[in-house]
Amino acid sequence: MNETPGNVPASRTGVVITPAHRAFFQGIPKVELHCHLLGAVRRETFIALAERTRAPIERDEIEAFYTRGEKPVGVLRILRALDQYLLTDAADLHRLTYEYLEDAAAHNVRHSEFFWNPTGTVRVSKIAYPDAQAAIVAAIRDASHDFGISARLIPSIDREADPDEAVEMVEWMKAHRADEVAGIGIDYRENDRPPELFWKAYRNARNAGFRTTAHAGEFGMPWRNVETAVDLLQVDRVDHGYTIVDNPELAARYAERGIVFTVVPTNSYYLRTLPPEQWAELHPMRRMPSLGLRIHPNTDDPTLHKVNPSEAWALMFDHFGFGVDDLRQFMLNGVEGAWVDDATKAEWRANWVGAFDALAGGIAEK
Repeated sequence: MNETPGNVPASRTGVVITPAHRAFFQGIPKVELHCHLLGAVRRETFIALAERTRAPIERDEIEAFYTRGEKPVGVLRILRALDQYLLTDAADLHRLTYEYLEDAAAHNVRHSEFFWNPTGTVRVSKIAYPDAQAAIVAAIRDASHDFGISARLIPSIDREADPDEAVEMVEWMKAHRADEVAGIGIDYRENDRPPELFWKAYRNARNAGFRTTAHAGEFGMPWRNVETAVDLLQVDRVDHGYTIVDNPELAARYAERGIVFTVVPTNSYYLRTLPPEQWAELHPMRRMPSLGLRIHPNTDDPTLHKVNPSEAWALMFDHFGFGVDDLRQFMLNGVEGAWVDDATKAEWRANWVGAFDALAGGIAEK
């Protein structure tokens, strides 16, 4: 890359990134399993929505949302602002979803599973759950037709809200089932909201046939949050999960089980807390594959992190020092972690490895 995404420190691996490298990162067939819909809003769309609703947000504040400083402060406040001021109609959610999937498809993301927080939409934006979900599902279908990208929606628990609201969210999902709505997640600040608070919602979701994932071990929180998510909530995969490296025995157990960890190379917490000159070297994500864990890179909040899917994969190579063979395995980890049927996974594996290796040959020839 000629430029580093967002505020990410410059590469210290000494790798010279050529046009062939950039073509490789862009061309890798990708799934994206960890992206938040409201963190993928285009700057132009944010401005248009703010102007339409006459939101009490100054233009320079909007610009600041899309500027990652040397020490990022995180994006959760921006997501709250979207719910509070900008989203007023189900059509807004259709627009955001369609634009996100269009942007992802431009980087050869062939399948996306993305998060949306219904609690904020219903309680704050005042858009009824069935209307909101229907709009997002319609956008998924429109994007599939127009861009050839498939997608699944993951209604996600707002862990800063009351756990009873999480239980109610699952009831909404049960009452308004759609093939594109695959399962539940949980996000927002983990610091004082451990996974066990939400056991009932997860139990009910599993009993209803939904898949499950959870943000855990994201904000430097202890490895026990990862253990609770896996062993108590019984999640199918883990989002972030970095602090599991502090318990190699637990990591070995989860490696044996083949649990996929959706990691984020632009995670704000470590960009804030690690020194720039050692950021990638000390990031716990770097140690996860050596413990046998299956990791898969994602954008998380692409427009707000100022990173796109191609850049996320490039960071794994030129900052974290993973090789081409590692990236091939990460690609396959994503296939394995996706919430699609076995026949689809087999087709992807059969087709994508050849495409990956052909692109990688372009690097080897340089």
